[in-house]
Parts: sequence; structure tokens; C-alpha cells
Amino acid sequence: MIRISFWPPRPLVALASAALLTLLTAVSWAQPPAFITAWGSRGTGNTQFVAPVGVAIDAAGIVYVCDSNNNRIQKFTSDGVYLSQWGTGGIGNGQFNTPSSIVASPAGYVYVADTGNGRIQKFTTTGAYVTQWGQHGVGNGQFNSARCIAVDGSENVYVADYYNNRIQKFTGDGVYLSQWGATGSGDGQFDGADGVSVDAVGDVYVADNNNYRIQKFTGSGLYLSQWGSFGSGNGQFAFPVRMAIDAGGAVYVVDYGNSRVEVFTGDGSYLNQWGSFGTGPGQFELPIGIAVDGSDDIYVADTSNFRIQKFGPVPTSAVLTSWGRVKVLYR
Repeated sequence: MIRISFWPPRPLVALASAALLTLLTAVSWAQPPAFITAWGSRGTGNTQFVAPVGVAIDAAGIVYVCDSNNNRIQKFTSDGVYLSQWGTGGIGNGQFNTPSSIVASPAGYVYVADTGNGRIQKFTTTGAYVTQWGQHGVGNGQFNSARCIAVDGSENVYVADYYNNRIQKFTGDGVYLSQWGATGSGDGQFDGADGVSVDAVGDVYVADNNNYRIQKFTGSGLYLSQWGSFGSGNGQFAFPVRMAIDAGGAVYVVDYGNSRVEVFTGDGSYLNQWGSFGTGPGQFELPIGIAVDGSDDIYVADTSNFRIQKFGPVPTSAVLTSWGRVKVLYR
């Protein structure tokens, strides 16, 4: 079986993150969202994780965590109280090989990107197996690292096929519909299609990992716009990975290498950010997954800290402006 590792060499990452943090300490940002709670630690027991890389919220506010290297899904209340789990390592129905993403659909299903097995699996919210599709490859309905999934209001499933540098679109039962993308840095091209998310009107956002940008498309793959570049400033990224979109259309991007979350409008205008490298509340060590619930509370899979962090809604009343080297926060 193919096994996907989510563990980069820690000393190198720590040095890189520390350098980026040094650049950030001189900058004063808009008010971050309030920290509410966190849960998790390293291990194999209930409420423990080894590489929590994905998080999803269903319509009832239940939280699902993709516990990748434990090859399972854990289920919690919105306050982190453990409810249940399913999954073991393997290739059978309901088994996983380093799953990397999870999404709860409007129709009440849970889809999991079973990355190491080259497939998508579909479950009920209680973990009952429904169906699956996919295999390793480059053809239609095949994947070369199915890294992330998203579902629209019509139960269409979008898969970020990382090394094939494309987005594939399916029905909720796995029937292939279409695809777009190619390797490159031009409009509609990708260098590591890592994250995918869909807004309320059906537009699709892709975290183009190694091109350090977010690209926006229609649901049929028509290119609309993009934003981002490499760096640690507002609207810049050191490997954008996963995204979430709230009811108002704000786009939350997990900036993996900068250990932070950045918030944008749907057209890419910068709004806010929070996070730095560390272990305290509101700090992250190589975060990956993110989800927003119906109250605009935010859940972040703080992967290398082996925990889920929950935050309140992002404040929107502050406007940040600047001149020279001085930044001023107006309220």
C-alpha cells in the first residue's frame, strides 16, 4: 500500500517558521478571533491524534476529524466532547490508508479522501459505509494523491487531485462529470492542487500550493480570478493548503508554512489573519484543515500540535491601513 506522510523534517520547518515569525513580529494586525477551546493530544486513544489533517462540521454542529496516521475518523460535539469513531488501516470498505480530507454534505453524508488508497469513500454521519470510487492513476476518476474534497449544494463532489494538478468533479455517487487543470503557473494551471472549497453560489476555490496562490473558478471550471504570492505579508502564502468559506462568503485560507490563517473576501481582498508558530492558544504548528460552522465559529486542525482549536467569528469592524513603515488600526 502507498503511505502518505504529513511529517516534514521538524528542525528545518521550525527554523523556517521561526524566521517567518521574526518577520511578522514587527507588524500589528487587526483583532483576531477569540480563542474558545482546544482538544487533543498525541496518541491512539479517544480524543488523541496522530496527524489530524482534516476537520468538517455537519448541519447539526457535529465535528468530524480526519485522524490521518491513525487511519480513522473521530466524531465530537462542537465543544470537543468525544462521541464515536470509525476506521482502521486497510483497503476494505470503511478502512483507510492515510486519509487527508473530510467534508460533511448538505444531504447528510460524510465524504473522506482516502489518499493512500487512491479513492473517495462515502459514509452516513454515523460512519456506516455507503459507497466508494477511484484508484491510483491519471485517467478520469483516477487519482494521484486525492488531497482534498468539497461538496456543493447539489451534492456534486470536487476532488483536488494533487500530483495530477487538476480538479475532478463527480456526482455524490461517484459518477465522473468533468475536470480542469494542468501542470504550470498560468491561469487555470496548478503546481500541487492541494485544497478545494465551494461557496454558496457554486464558485470553486483551489489552493494552488506551490504557486502560492488561490485560484477561483465557476463550478464548471471556468477561470475567474486569483490572488497570492510567496511571502509572509498580507495576502501572501508559504504553501496555502486548505480553505473554508462562511455563510457571508469570507474565504479562510490555512497558510501552512506561516502557521496562520488568513481571511479574504470572495474576490481575494485581504480582511484579517491570526496565528503564529507555537503551542499556545491561537498559535499553530503546521496547521492543515479548517472548517466553519453555521455560527461562523472556526475549527482549525493544528496538525503538529495534535489538536483541534476552536475560535469565535472573525471581527469585521477593523480596517487596517498603512504608510511607510507605520501601520494604524482604525475602528
